[in-house]
Amino acid sequence: MKSIGTIIKEIIMRLRKGNLRLNPQFVVLEDAHIQGALLGTEYQRIYGIDIYNSKNRHITIGKNKEKKFSLDIYKMSTHDPLEELLNEFKEGQFSTNLITKQKISLLKILRKNKPAFAIDEEALGKIRG
Repeated sequence: MKSIGTIIKEIIMRLRKGNLRLNPQFVVLEDAHIQGALLGTEYQRIYGIDIYNSKNRHITIGKNKEKKFSLDIYKMSTHDPLEELLNEFKEGQFSTNLITKQKISLLKILRKNKPAFAIDEEALGKIRG
């Protein structure tokens, strides 16, 4: 298997006493499909994470053994910044002369300066000029 690159994916678990923010690094392999993910023992030791492989896979964090977090990989939501940008601008249109890199750059600038173009309740695509 050939390594294509690595992805650092932030995972945030909301807890009563604050958030647990993990930044695991995933290695992307050519022609490999993921069936699950493992947290290293270092993360588990530092944050008091216990993994249970009962009927429904779940973990507990710290001393609170009653609050369980599901490990169902298919129900985990992913945060794709590009998809989020495109979704935010779904009602807008781009010039056909722009390449993808230019579109992304334009979207980032529009988002950064959104108060100049639209109110909070409006999507960026509703900009009228």
